[in-house]
Amino acid sequence: MFKIKISKSIISYVSIFTFLVLIYSLMFDYLMLNYEDKSYDILTAIYWVIISMTTVGYGDIYFKSPIGHFYTIVVVLSGVVIFFGYLFPLVVTPQLEKTLRKELPLKVPIDLDNHIIICGYNQLVETLIVELDEYKIPFVVIDETEKNIHHLISRKIICIHGDASDDNVLLNSNICSGRILIANRNDEKNAAIILTAKELCDIKVISLVEDVAKAGYLKYAGADQVISPKTLFGTYIGRKAVDPLTDHLAGATRFFENLNIVEFPIYPKSPLILKKLKDAKIRKETGASIVGLWTLGRLSLNPKPEDIIKESSVLLAVGTEKQLEALKKLTR
Repeated sequence: MFKIKISKSIISYVSIFTFLVLIYSLMFDYLMLNYEDKSYDILTAIYWVIISMTTVGYGDIYFKSPIGHFYTIVVVLSGVVIFFGYLFPLVVTPQLEKTLRKELPLKVPIDLDNHIIICGYNQLVETLIVELDEYKIPFVVIDETEKNIHHLISRKIICIHGDASDDNVLLNSNICSGRILIANRNDEKNAAIILTAKELCDIKVISLVEDVAKAGYLKYAGADQVISPKTLFGTYIGRKAVDPLTDHLAGATRFFENLNIVEFPIYPKSPLILKKLKDAKIRKETGASIVGLWTLGRLSLNPKPEDIIKESSVLLAVGTEKQLEALKKLTR
């Protein structure tokens, strides 16, 4: 469908260009004969029009009269519009996009094994990536979003651009020699990923679930473990409500291996107050990731970078004990 659309566009472009060249050539002959007292054949007229429209302009044929100068300007400007305004977006830009798309990684190195396969990239995965890097555990991230893949490539993280529910994509991730697969998409997509993974080989699958009511379906699909981030957050918050004097790290809830979820209230003297999350640079300073923000009694999961940290705010963070200890100092 896309190729047919492009072909019709190119035909239209060529037709318009040919029509303009013909009209401009006839106008050239008319102006040269009536205002310059010169006569040129049609081939020469076409030659002048094309070199003028493409801004080559050898200067061997030119107008001396004011109307001729004005006509030359019209031809040159229309040529610029046609070539750079229509030809580039129509032909050049799609080819560049196609070339860049081809450069996106589609498979992992052959020798990658005993690795973690992460399907879907978001802030929770970012925290996991930091943890895996620290412990030198090999992993690959599979994601369909080109922007995410380019971001991962810039950080030299092994990744694959594709749909993780596609068996070819999973095979290209060396799934059969992998250690664990983590399904981190929406519930429906996770079910498809689990089914595909289990059909290919017997790999341990951990699936995240958005709607706890659907956890059973993911188990039926073949997930060895189903984790609900919202439930984990709720468990932690409930525990803090029962025992509010407990130290934040001592009462942390374990998420993945070596990762904890901790709630940090913002104290009056904290340097984070009135800063946007993106300006606070918490992950850069501490290594911990902010996955939730309490403001005026409301919890926002995956808060936006523009969200402002207030004195009444409570940060929900994921990280190692060391990272969370560093964040704890910033909140006081």
